[in-house]
Parts: sequence; C-alpha cells; structure tokens
Amino acid sequence: MTDVPMFLRSKAIIEPLVDRFYAWFHTVAPVQASMNLAFLQVPMLESYLQSPQVHIAASHNPELRGGFFVNIGEEQSDQVRDLLDHIKRERANMLRFAEAIAEGQELLRANATGFDLTPLYPKLPAELGGLVELAYDTDNQAAVRFIEPLVYQSPLYAEDRQSVQLSLEPGYERPFILSTPRLPSPDVLELPIPFRHPGLEALFKARVKPSTLGRLREELELDDAQAGLLAGLLSETPSLSEDRHIDAGGRIRYFGHACLVLQTPEGAVVTDPFISADSSAGDRYTLDDLPDFIDLVLITHGHQDHIVLETLLQLRGRIGTIVVPRSSRGNLEDPSIGLYLKHLGFPVVEADDYDEFPFPGGKVVATPFLGEHCDLDIRSKSTFWVDLAGKSAFIGADSSGIEPTLYRYIRQHLGTADIAFLGMECDGAPLTWLYQALLTKPVTKKMSNSRKLSGSNAEQAAAIMTELGATEAYVYAMGEEPWLGHVMATTYNEDTYQIKQIDEFMTWCKDRGIKAGHLYGQQEWRW
Repeated sequence: MTDVPMFLRSKAIIEPLVDRFYAWFHTVAPVQASMNLAFLQVPMLESYLQSPQVHIAASHNPELRGGFFVNIGEEQSDQVRDLLDHIKRERANMLRFAEAIAEGQELLRANATGFDLTPLYPKLPAELGGLVELAYDTDNQAAVRFIEPLVYQSPLYAEDRQSVQLSLEPGYERPFILSTPRLPSPDVLELPIPFRHPGLEALFKARVKPSTLGRLREELELDDAQAGLLAGLLSETPSLSEDRHIDAGGRIRYFGHACLVLQTPEGAVVTDPFISADSSAGDRYTLDDLPDFIDLVLITHGHQDHIVLETLLQLRGRIGTIVVPRSSRGNLEDPSIGLYLKHLGFPVVEADDYDEFPFPGGKVVATPFLGEHCDLDIRSKSTFWVDLAGKSAFIGADSSGIEPTLYRYIRQHLGTADIAFLGMECDGAPLTWLYQALLTKPVTKKMSNSRKLSGSNAEQAAAIMTELGATEAYVYAMGEEPWLGHVMATTYNEDTYQIKQIDEFMTWCKDRGIKAGHLYGQQEWRW
C-alpha cells in the first residue's frame, strides 16, 4: 500500500508551533519572539501553574473570551511544568536578550537627551552588541533600531523551536492561539521539523498531485508510528472542487474573514489567506476550492489573522510570489514580514506604496494603509488595488477612513474602483492586548484603551466610499465565522457596537444606490 497514489485529505490541517505555542509572526521573528517568550508566555505559564483552576474557569467564561488564560486541564499540569522548565533552560539566551532590550530602552530613556549617543554604546547590554543602532528622530526622540537580518543569523533564531502538528479538522473550536500551548496528543502527528522543511511542501502538494505513503514517509523522515498516523491523513481520491478554475471573464470569491480569491482564466490572486479545511460544513469555500496555482498572494499586514501560517504552509509550492508591505527596517514594533517569510521558505517580494505587480490577466498595485495599529510606528501595512478582466477592486483590509483625503489621492492615481472591500472592526482590542510584550515602559489602562486595533466606523467607511467613488461595497466578517475562533476569539450580537455601525453603513449605501453587503462565510462575483 505504500506505493498506491494518494491525495492529502480535504480536512487535513497543520498547527505550526514554536516551543509548543501556536506560531504567528511575533512568536517567530527573533526579536519579538524573545520578548513574547519572556514577558508574556513564561509569565502566563507560571500563572497557570500557580492556579490551574482559575485559568481553566476563565477559559470557559464567554465574557473572558480572547483573554490570556491557559486552557489545559489540571491533570496535564505536569506537562505544562515540563514545558516551562524546557523554555527556561533551552531558551535562556532569548529570555536574557529580551531583558537586555528592556535595559537598553531604559538606558536611552535616562541618558538620550539630544546629545551625542556614541558614549552609550559601551553601556548597552552585551547581548545587544553588533545587533542594534541607536538613533534620534528629528524631535530628538531616541530609539533602538535592530539590524534584523543579523538577528536572524544569530542563535536567537533557533529552528529547533519549530515543530508542527498534523491532524484532521476536529469540527469544534480549538484553544485560543495566543494563550494555550499545544501538548502532544495520541491522534496527532508530531513532527519536530522546521517550517521550511521540504517534506511539508511535498505533503501539501499532494492535495493537487498524488504522492505515495512511502514517498511522503521518506520526505518527512517518519518512523513506523508516525507513518501510521500519516496514513490516516491520506485518501486514494482527490477532494478538489471541479469549479476551482474559470475559463472566461473574471471571478472574485470570498473565502471568509479577509480572504478573497480573484481569478482570470489565466491567473489567480489570493488576499490574506485564512481558509477553512472543513469541507463537510457546506457553508464555506475551503482549501478544496483554491486554484491549483496562485500567481500572487497579497498580505496586507502582520496581525495574526491576516498572515496565517497555518494556511500559508499548506500553499507553499503552489504560490508564484507573496507580496508583502515593506517594513521600517529595525523598529521594535515593526518587524520585517519579508524576512520572516523568506526564512520559512516562501518566495517573497516587498512592496512600497504604488508598486505594481502584474499577473496573467491583470495587475496589482500596492496602496497606502491608514491606522488600525494602535498609533505605533508600523509601516509594514498595505491595501491593494487589483485590476482583472476589465474590473477593479480595492482591497481595503482593516485600513481606516480617519483621513478620507488619502482615498481621493488613490482614486486620482488609479481611477474609480468598481468594488471596495472594507474592514469595520471599529472597536478593536486595546494596545496592550497584542503589543504588551513589546512595551518596555508601562502604559496606563486608560491610555491603552484609547489606542485600539480598530478599522472604520460607519462614518469613516462612508467617507472612503465617497472618495473612491466605488459602486459596490462589501464589509468583511470580523472574525464571526465559526472556524476562526481559535485565532479571533471574538463574540458579537445584534446589539454590538460594531454590528450596529455596519448596519448604519449598509443603510448609507442603500440610500445612495450603492450595492453593499456584510460578508459572511462565502460569496461569489462573476462577470
């Protein structure tokens, strides 16, 4: 049976892990990973071990959904203790590096007063030596700038942190990714391999082109027990949808959250891929509905729900290029998405505003992205303009309408969009929810709550539409789809402020003859 042609099952999923925590951008990029490990993950595990019952109860309280509570039964607390001991022992250099960053920041706050910074270099912690530059902005505000490519080449980027779990989509919500590590399970295939391992690419290519159990076992370097688990992920029949390609015109499909698939007969573009594997649900497009080859993947920004490694790893080998926004090169809060993906084996190109990227049957233009990042100096964010088959779509992601004139400039440069896709999570999480580990100077709760991860409200979305002149507007689901709970952990009802703002915007569009909708699950546009 090891030589029978086999396909990867439709419901096969991967969870990428670093030190058993679900991997996302800020837990893999080495500077930010060190700080998240030291100032978030280790304290969270310590807190759990002090009071497992408190964490478990909080994890099951709907009002605390998305909180930083470890959702692991008390009977497994010894495994959590072993994990914590492993991190403290094996990642001591990362923990010390995080402390050195905090010390370096404090050194600047106390001594950088607008005069020469040269005398401060010898006073920096040794761990920062050769990896940072000290610099003022034109208002004499000093900061530490990281030479990020060098940090990736240092022991701080340790691929032995990386592993993957392979299993079948369980059909119920997995634990929240920012808080709960993944422990071994007898029905889950554990592979202690780096994310760039070529065997993963070979495995996921088997969705579209058959392989054999024997060949995959060899490429993934499996033992007998692991091969037995892998066999359960394979099938002799493919599960690909027959209508995953088109032979004329253009098509846009909404795959959920902020993921769109834009197609011509010759080419395909996918935005922020975050795609369900549960083909039995019947209420969504899944990995089965993707075209066999994707010319361009567009990443709008680095938040955990827009650059989803769980989906991206399943597409590696089927992607021509991933287009990512260029970072500021060295800001603590703004790591390079390009460097991150290159080290994971992806073909990447970085985009500045108004850079163009052709694909068969159309072109993509990177456009500016405003707000949604808690007023931090994060420049690795981009909206996109896509021309295909005679129509144009504005991919707005979570960009805000706080300054509508920006969209007037976009229209002047690129013309009038036919369709605009907008994000309206207009009362997002506060600054500390996602960035706490990077803040070496405490902020008050009031300050944190004033700086939120928010997209447009109704007034701002209306202003974007007015300036773009688009005749159709669609608002992304805001983590409402049930298969996104492990990443989003959001809860809405008809009285939630965000939903009321979307309803208000829908009314505004209707009153002006603009076709509009609040997306959920799946939708298709054909012409």
